Formats: sequence, structure tokens, C-alpha cells
Amino acid sequence: MIYYLLYPYSDRIGFLNVLRYVPFRVLAATMTAMLLTFGLYPWFIRRLQSRQIGQVVRKEGPQSHLSKAGTPTMGGALILLALVASTVLWADPTNTPVWLTLAVTAAYGVVGYIDDARKVRKNNTGGLSARGKLVLQFSVAIAVCAYLWYGEAGLGEDWLAIRNRLAVPFIAFDRVQIALPPWAYVMFGAFVIVATSNCVNLTDGLDGLAIGPVMINAGTYAILAYLAGVTFFGEDLADYLQIPSLESASDLSVYCGAMIGAGFGFLWFNTYPAQVFMGDVGSLALGGGLGTLAVLTKNELLSVLLGGIFVIEGVSVIGQVASFKLFKKRIFLMAPIHHHFEKKGWPEPKVIVRFWIISIMLALASLATLKLR
Repeated sequence: MIYYLLYPYSDRIGFLNVLRYVPFRVLAATMTAMLLTFGLYPWFIRRLQSRQIGQVVRKEGPQSHLSKAGTPTMGGALILLALVASTVLWADPTNTPVWLTLAVTAAYGVVGYIDDARKVRKNNTGGLSARGKLVLQFSVAIAVCAYLWYGEAGLGEDWLAIRNRLAVPFIAFDRVQIALPPWAYVMFGAFVIVATSNCVNLTDGLDGLAIGPVMINAGTYAILAYLAGVTFFGEDLADYLQIPSLESASDLSVYCGAMIGAGFGFLWFNTYPAQVFMGDVGSLALGGGLGTLAVLTKNELLSVLLGGIFVIEGVSVIGQVASFKLFKKRIFLMAPIHHHFEKKGWPEPKVIVRFWIISIMLALASLATLKLR
């Protein structure tokens, strides 16, 4: 919005010309989101405490978690406020991919809010049913992916030319592409968004565990989105790097910056021992945003590597449930897998930091694919 309102005056007020540069607006969005969260979280936590909106803990979980019962939850609502507000302030308001990403983020935040509210009201861990949650998530994701296929407004000719094609990591996009029919593209894109959302939700089980990889993933997507849409001295960097060229993708970096800034502000109060928890209102929304970034930057397959921590968490739950139903045996002491390591005696901070380290390594490996093509 600031870009839209002030940039037209750059010919008269010289320093406003800086608004045309995406990196500046990324930094501005990051700082805005940080200031909002750092400034508002103390007040927000007090409001949650006064309304007795506290965490409900699973009795079968690690015994160390019983002391966390009653800690203010649904803190992700403020992350979303800072993320959306900062993105709207600094992104190009005519950029359709940014609005689509914000739409998924906000809609999944509503789903998470309903889930959290039911848990708090009933004072148990049963919120929305798994089926009901998936129906709502897929409805939003399918609607967005259907627009990406059938809609044209604001997406650009470069997107329309490759909308149904998947880039294969480590291989030049011009050399190898996976083309999908319309229905398969819509369903696959929706699956990426929903799966990422739920895997981030499963990762959010320890103080600061989820928000660290979320920020690392957001930072990586910021680089990928910027490179996909920027030109230097008339040369298209995407063509040089042999990745999908998407001019409209560069402003998604502003969204990524806002996510990082809001994440840092939240982490200040969520780090061990946490003063506030994210709740499903935050984890489902942030995961949905990351999944949408993967689709809009044509990194659907790369997201498996980049979001490896989230994938492992999700697969550990699926494997645990399948093994118990089929063989009446458990693979892990407890799922998701971060609880397995807790049960083995790892202190909570050790699990968190080591998962962060793995996430950083996966992000570096993902960026390395830019030159290994």
C-alpha cells in the first residue's frame, strides 16, 4: 500500500525511488512485522491470560509437558496480524500472487482459530475433527489452485506458459519438466498446500520448534522468489540459473520478509520456557502460506527437501498410526518424532536446536540446487 501511494511521487521526492526495489521493501516489511510483534506481544499475552485462554496438554505426552498446561495459547493470531499488515503495507497491491498467498494464510488462520477455540472451550485436545479440518483446508486450496489454472487476471504470461509444469530439483527447468493435466495440477497443488500446513502443525509441539524452521523456509523462499522474477542489467536471472521465470513472483519476497519478522517477534516470547504458544491459528496458517509459496514459485518438489523437518514430522505420525493399526506395534516411543527424542531423555532445548540445525542444512542444500542444474 505504501508502494502504491508514495511511489508515484518519486519523480518529485527523490528518496521515494527506493520503493521500487524489492529488497528494500523486504527489509521494511521484516522490520515492520518485528516492531509490531515485539511491541504488542506483552499486551497480547496479558489479554490471553485474563481471558484464561490456556494450553490444553495431552495426558499421554511427556511428563515434562504437564507443567505447560494453562500457558497462553493462540499467540499465532498476532503473528498473522503482523504478517498480513506488513505485507499489505509494503508489497505491490497489484500483485495477484501476493493476494492469493495472503488469502490462504488468512483462511487457514480462521480454520486454526475455530480448532483452538473449541479446544479451549471444551478444555480438552479435541477441536475440529480431522475430516472437518481437511475439508475446509482442501476447499480453500482447491479454489486457489483452480484460479491459478483457469484464471488469468494478474498472473502474467510467464505463469500461464508454465502453470502446469513442475520443476525437478537439481535439473535445469528447460531440460526436464513434469507436465500435468489441469485436474491433476489443481489437486497436486492443493495437496502441497494442505500437506505443508498440517506438517507444520504437527511440528509445533515444543517451545520454538516450529517457528525456527518456518523462518528458515521463509528466508529460502524469499531468495527463490526474488531470483525467479528479477532482472539485472536486462538479463533474466531465472534463465541464467535455469529455474522457472516468473516476473510476478519477486514481490512474494515481501511476504516472506514479513513472515520472518513476525516469527522473530514471536520467538522472543516462545523460546524455552515459552510465555505463549502459537496454537493452530498460527501453525496451520503459516504452513499454508509456505505451501502456497512452493506452488507460486514452482518449487513444489523442492519443498520436500526444503521443508524436510516438516515432512519427517508428518511421516512419523503416518508411519506410527499405520504400524499400530496393521501390526499393533509402534515405530517410535511417541509421535510426532520430536516427542520420541524427548522420551529417550533428550532435553527439550537439545531437540529444538538440533532440529533447527537440520533445517538450516536442508535450506542450504535447497539453495545449492540453483547451481547444480
